[in-house]
Amino acid sequence: MRRKTGIVVGACAALMLAGAAGAVTAHGGDGSVGTWHQAPGAPRTPVAADGTLSASALDARSSSSGAVSRVVPSAAASRTDESPSAPAAAPRPAQRVLESATVAPGRQRVGELVSVSKLLGYLAGPPKRIFEYPGASYVKVHFDRMALLPGDYLTVSNPDRTESYRYESGRAKKWAMSITGDTAVVEVHRAADPLRVRSAIDGLGVSVDRVARGFTRTEQARVPAPALGRPGRTGREESICGNDTSRDAVCYQSSDPVAYIKSKAVARLLINGTELCTGWRAGPKNRMLTNNHCLATSEEAYETEVWFNYQCAKCGGYDVFKPTKVWGDQVVSTDHVLDYTLFSVDGFDSIGQFGYLTLDTSRPAKGTELYVPQHPAGEPTRIAGANGDKAGNCAVDNPDYTGYVAHSDVSYFCDTAGGSSGSPVLSRKTNKVVALHHFGGCPNSGVRGDLLATKLRAFL
Repeated sequence: MRRKTGIVVGACAALMLAGAAGAVTAHGGDGSVGTWHQAPGAPRTPVAADGTLSASALDARSSSSGAVSRVVPSAAASRTDESPSAPAAAPRPAQRVLESATVAPGRQRVGELVSVSKLLGYLAGPPKRIFEYPGASYVKVHFDRMALLPGDYLTVSNPDRTESYRYESGRAKKWAMSITGDTAVVEVHRAADPLRVRSAIDGLGVSVDRVARGFTRTEQARVPAPALGRPGRTGREESICGNDTSRDAVCYQSSDPVAYIKSKAVARLLINGTELCTGWRAGPKNRMLTNNHCLATSEEAYETEVWFNYQCAKCGGYDVFKPTKVWGDQVVSTDHVLDYTLFSVDGFDSIGQFGYLTLDTSRPAKGTELYVPQHPAGEPTRIAGANGDKAGNCAVDNPDYTGYVAHSDVSYFCDTAGGSSGSPVLSRKTNKVVALHHFGGCPNSGVRGDLLATKLRAFL
């Protein structure tokens, strides 16, 4: 394994995707882990949130012991935009816009980086620090130094330790796995040292230099969608084609159980701490598929979190299942023209239960009914394509559509949004993937599944 990291994951804390009025509650028994409150009057938007709240770290020592330091946002905001960007790519066609295009080309921004400078452990500072950003959907800390003695270790967890990740001393400049919710507790655990001899060694300790905090749903809704830029058209980007007919994946559990089961193989990709795409398991091996414009190198995959089972527990409800999070690993194959990246994950054994999808080797005919499981705007899994008797507007419009090159795509009017890049487009007839979604604009389009099946046969 490329990371020498021990991971212990319990039931997650609840994800808050709301504003200040949101609440977080723990649940048990049904596998759900929290309450997701929708901000009043904040409809789904095809827009990536561009940071609207800034935050800086204010160090407030605990009055009781002095052993814990709490970091909370202050009004005097300090923000960094050091998020690594995607590799330079060839110019995109002027008449297209990539889903999620806001920061790096083609990725949706779902959080912001906050500059901090906090030490902990040994002589450098308290053994525990709490990073709290009220209302944040997740908190993710970055270390620029981690120097620990043998037997000592570091944990990053939520306050009740139901989600916790363990790290041994290792390379500097690494991201920790995100903590769902608005508070992360970072703590150095020391081996027995009754005389405090080990603690007196200078030059040891852990340094946190930045934190990624996830936007609330309200923040994302405030940012207008970018202009489409299509010749002869102006105004907002229209990846929601008419009335939004997508619904929570669990809404399909009874009316279309196959679609619901297939949606389990779809994952939320958190890239570089603040950017989002969608990916999915392709075939029975350790393989994930997403867009090339989402990630293209193993270095980018290393810093990508892959969240499975990030779904609502009830149709139209707010309880969210505990996501299973693993790291991306090696890029196996990638291509700009066909806009795909095939990569592996670190921790494959923990995601086998969610199943996989298969590429269709045949191009679909015009009118073929479709469905698209996805993570639009960072939400829990939704499925476009009406559940029940009809697929609504979610059907093949043109099976011979131009993407980056002629004949590369299939077009459709299935509802998508920022963050849907990399989603699988499945035929309701075969339940196989006929396109890898990448462009919005109504019609929206995806790279043909049969072309990908031929290109990737040796790797799947």
